[in-house]
Amino acid sequence: MIDKHVREEILLRLKRTEQQEGVRILMAIESGSRAWGFASPNSDYDVRFIYVRDKDWYLSVDLEDRRDVIEYPIVDEIDLTGWDIRKALKLFGKSNPAFVEWIQSPITYINRGGFREAARQMLPTTYALEKGIYHYRSMAKTNYRGYLLRDRVPLKKYFYVLRPLLAIRWIEQYGTAAPIEFDKLLDLVPDPTVLAAIHELLAQKKVSEEKMLAPAIPILNTFIEAELTRLEALPLGRTVKETDMAAFNALFLRVLNEASH
Repeated sequence: MIDKHVREEILLRLKRTEQQEGVRILMAIESGSRAWGFASPNSDYDVRFIYVRDKDWYLSVDLEDRRDVIEYPIVDEIDLTGWDIRKALKLFGKSNPAFVEWIQSPITYINRGGFREAARQMLPTTYALEKGIYHYRSMAKTNYRGYLLRDRVPLKKYFYVLRPLLAIRWIEQYGTAAPIEFDKLLDLVPDPTVLAAIHELLAQKKVSEEKMLAPAIPILNTFIEAELTRLEALPLGRTVKETDMAAFNALFLRVLNEASH
């Protein structure tokens, strides 16, 4: 899925990050369109990673003031961004959609120490379904109204609307966090003609430049508008799901102890 030479360059940069920043990377994955399954030939490589520092770094009066993100400018279409483990776990406890997708990515660069597997095991009891629906509904609505109500539209924006809409259908039907791969969601398209239009668009997207404009697709716009209208009627109260902080603390301490040996 990832070119061998690109993968080698990404691993080299991740190793350099560990050396320069004094961190241990627990997991590094591909996010964005390449993980979702509808990348253009010139799509960026959206590399996201979770890291841990030495135990003493966390024993500080000014811990809350210390930077908990590592990020670099995009070079040669490679975009590297990482979160400290405390930041990641705190956001996971709030069902952060980015982290939830990262631990489910089908493209892995680094996987060490069992952190990712432990987080995935906690997903069913941590993930708040209502928050997921709220997030995906907002994403779909923002991208649809911002980009697709024109005569000529960015092709990729259809997927930034269709994927979240189908993710909501997954949550509604299965009661779990949706997979991030777009093709796993396509069985939830209710209309064969809409599904055929999506497959045609998907084939076009995979051979088109990232910023390509094309005529709007009426059948997809009609489907999207119907879904957004349906979802607007959902009474989402954004229920707060209680986080099992003892389990989060245990995982944090386990990772710290592993990293110190």
